[in-house]
Amino acid sequence: MTATDILAIIKDPGLTYHQRMLALAKAAENVPPVIGLSDEAEAFAAKGIIFDMGEGHAPYRPRYILPDFERFLKQGSEFLMLAPARDIREAVDNLLILYHHTPSVTGETVFIGHLDRLLEPFITDEVEARRAIRTLLTHIDRTVSDSFCHCNIGPHDTKAGRIILELSAEMQRPVPNLSLLYTDETPDEFALLAIQTGLTVSKPSFANHRMYAADWGQNYGIVSCYNALPVGGGLTLGRLNLKALAMEASSPQQFLDELLPNAIAAQCEQMEKRCAFIVDECGFYEHSFLVQEGLLSPENFVGMFGMLGLAECVNLLLNPEKPEYRYGHGEAAALFAEQILGAMHTQVDGFESNYCKFYLHAQVGISSDVELSPGTRIPIGEEPDLPQHLRFTARTQKWFPSGTGDLFPFDETAKQNPQAVLDIIKGAFTMDTRYFSFYSADTDVIRVTGYLVKRSDFEAWRAGQAVLASSTPLGEGAADSLGILERKVRTEQDGS
Repeated sequence: MTATDILAIIKDPGLTYHQRMLALAKAAENVPPVIGLSDEAEAFAAKGIIFDMGEGHAPYRPRYILPDFERFLKQGSEFLMLAPARDIREAVDNLLILYHHTPSVTGETVFIGHLDRLLEPFITDEVEARRAIRTLLTHIDRTVSDSFCHCNIGPHDTKAGRIILELSAEMQRPVPNLSLLYTDETPDEFALLAIQTGLTVSKPSFANHRMYAADWGQNYGIVSCYNALPVGGGLTLGRLNLKALAMEASSPQQFLDELLPNAIAAQCEQMEKRCAFIVDECGFYEHSFLVQEGLLSPENFVGMFGMLGLAECVNLLLNPEKPEYRYGHGEAAALFAEQILGAMHTQVDGFESNYCKFYLHAQVGISSDVELSPGTRIPIGEEPDLPQHLRFTARTQKWFPSGTGDLFPFDETAKQNPQAVLDIIKGAFTMDTRYFSFYSADTDVIRVTGYLVKRSDFEAWRAGQAVLASSTPLGEGAADSLGILERKVRTEQDGS
């Protein structure tokens, strides 16, 4: 980072004051190279096979934080000089204050809690509750303005949950992102309201609560794109680029026997050293009031071992002769993909960290990725019919307790038949799909990979104007490099 680079940030007309400040802080964090890697790990990093996901050369806070907001509302905070909330206005005010003091890799809060569960006990007047919840959602959108910020609702039908869904559809904003924790016990009426909202504003996504609760218990959250974590948070996220690794292989067997285990070991090394710096060098646990007041528990922190490019990896190594033999279509490709994922799970699960347990995560990609599919997804332009797509998706998702998911745009006819979309989701979850995102192909707010942006913001950004939503440049880049606007559009009849 040079003085020229710093001045470029300072003078950038496409950044707001707050965005420039965050960019300058990130530039400073990237100056000291304190995370030393072994020669072998450094070689993988130099080739882009392993990557630190932009967490900075000197990470001084966990990537994500999931405070225990329920405890906070009940006990208040000595550090923040807040008494326990007594009504919905105080609950909203207290939450907004704590969000401001919750660190993350983005510089903004990434989890704002199970909002319906948090606010439902304070609802005595629905008109007042709607005003208070609108204030909260507006404040988050205008101050965080980063659609990696995420809240959860469900699995139960609540007044607060309905208000959040109705306001989300009405406000048409990308922030915060939203997931519905869905089970067979979630009433259809509530789920249908969520689908109608999703076809209007591309949120919420549906999370398979049965599967995630089996992994984490009831006290977990969906954050960022679709990262599933226990309340307590995630220390770090690294990623392994399987396509780049496959390009180094001489054969599928050499990939499995030699390259893959070595690359996994290198990524685990990088993640472990980042955890060590955050915990031992920066003393995050000792110096955070969130830990001191019981809002975070160090034993609940985890490391997310991200991966992507499985489709390209399989196709490169198997080199199928016909399209019907490629990833997402052929059985040999599916079996090889499962072999890779099984080997990854075994090695990552067996890694003994001094700081936290590591779990597999299907990483959604970044704007600079080209011809590289997120996580285990089928490449855009090669999607099979919906039933086959869902069956294949379910086969790849069982290994990812810290998050995975797939995206399905529907045409406008789905808005007249939300029950058909719900039936598709129910079928997918029966097959053990973990996370189902959907949107209408004609909406302004669209899903990029896991986060949300507005199409209308693209034009302003491309014209060199500053935009409030800081995720817009990422989405604009993904539109160009990942072809997100060319996904196969489904109809409600496709799931039959």
